Amino acid sequence: MRVALLLEYDGTAYAGWQVQAGHDSVQARIEQALNRLFGTPIRLAAAGRTDAGVHALGQVAAFDAPRHCETAELQRALNALLPPDIAVRQAREVAASFNPRRDAQVRIYEYRIRNRPLRSAFGYRYAWHLREPLDLELMGAAAREFLGEHDFAAFRTLGTQVRSTVRRIYQSEWRGRDDLVYRVEGSSFLRRMVRTMVAAMVEVGRHRQPVASIRALLREGERAQAPAAAPPCGLFLVGVRYPLRAGLDCAPPCSSKHWGAMPD
Repeated sequence: MRVALLLEYDGTAYAGWQVQAGHDSVQARIEQALNRLFGTPIRLAAAGRTDAGVHALGQVAAFDAPRHCETAELQRALNALLPPDIAVRQAREVAASFNPRRDAQVRIYEYRIRNRPLRSAFGYRYAWHLREPLDLELMGAAAREFLGEHDFAAFRTLGTQVRSTVRRIYQSEWRGRDDLVYRVEGSSFLRRMVRTMVAAMVEVGRHRQPVASIRALLREGERAQAPAAAPPCGLFLVGVRYPLRAGLDCAPPCSSKHWGAMPD
């Protein structure tokens, strides 16, 4: 029996999704809970490996259960065993061939910026606080430069081995005023790609770089010319889209409806 889990988690306390020796991870916590339930080692596969400090509202993971189980009961049991910063939103039986990474068609991320003079004692875990006003019109123009298929070599983490740095972006836009949300949808993403894209757009919004600088980074592919990645606290994996045959309802909610107002 193959089971897919729709997960949300606060990544602040974890070294990322993936199991890492000597570090706490989201994957390790869920696998530990599954091991207790089934009495045997269970290994999860996920749609994406979020980095340390990155959050998720719609991470998808799958595993092979050693025996048949009721998915509603499995969800309740896992949530009882998991720490409060990790939750199973759905558990569903899927085809034995389902692979959450290879079968994913679109991944959706959002990055949140709190653009106000005063920082928040509550929102600091979930947004990048920037005091100086940002030019949202210019940032919107910069975001549109990413649409389509491009080589994102300038936005990758150096040393990461990938077959290709070419990616396709379907949506790229900023929303909001003081509490800004950048939403990007793409076929897949390189490590720290979204955070580096955000940092480059913030440079445009600060009037330190022109909109054309985004085009130049995409064309020239030089990582040294791009800024350091934005902090991980503002980044959320909000959802993954799969073909209808997968039978998964993982479309992300509208960020404003899901989150409501950011705490003051």
